[in-house]
Amino acid sequence: MASKSWVVLSLLSSFAIILVTGEIDHGFVRRLDRRLLGLKKEKLSHFRFYWQDILGGRNPTAVQIVPPVNKSSSTFFGEINMIDDPLTLEPNLSSKLIGRAQGFYALASQEEVGLLMIMNFAFIEGKYNGSTITVLGRNAVFTKVREMAVIGGSGLFRFARGYAQAKTYKFDNKTGDATVEYNVYVLHY
Repeated sequence: MASKSWVVLSLLSSFAIILVTGEIDHGFVRRLDRRLLGLKKEKLSHFRFYWQDILGGRNPTAVQIVPPVNKSSSTFFGEINMIDDPLTLEPNLSSKLIGRAQGFYALASQEEVGLLMIMNFAFIEGKYNGSTITVLGRNAVFTKVREMAVIGGSGLFRFARGYAQAKTYKFDNKTGDATVEYNVYVLHY
C-alpha cells in the first residue's frame, strides 16, 4: 500500500511541476517565472550619445591589432582595431563622459569600407553606472545612417534587445579620428 501511495504522490508531484512550468523537467533546463529573477515589466529606452574614435595623437582610443591584408587596398580589408572609445553627451570630446565603447571593429568588406563591429557600451553615469549594452553588426561607414543590432547587456540591461543607429558627425581624413552620433533603442526590464 505504501508503494502505491508513493507512486500516486510522485505522479501528482510531476503533474504539479508540469502545471507550474509548462514543461517536463529534463534535468538540465527548466522554465522560470521572470518575476523570480526580479524582472518586471519590459520597457523601451532611447539613448543618444557620441562615440569618439581617436586613432592619432599621443593617447589613441583605437589601436590597430591586425594590419590589412593588402596595404594598398582602399577598403583596408582584414584590418582589426581594438577600441576603448569615450562616449560623450555632446559631440565635442571635452563634453561630459557617460561611458566607454569597448570592443573591436574589423574591416570586413573588399568592396567598400564596411566594418564588423562588436562592442559594449559600458556606462559610468547615474543609475546606469556599471551596466552595459552589447552591439554587434555591420557598419558601412560612408552610408549616412547605419543600423546594428543590440544583442544583450548586463546590469540594468540583462535580456536587452533592440538596435543602434550610427550617424557620422565628424571625420578627419588625415588622422582617421571620428565622432559618431549613436541613437540606441533598447527593450529591457
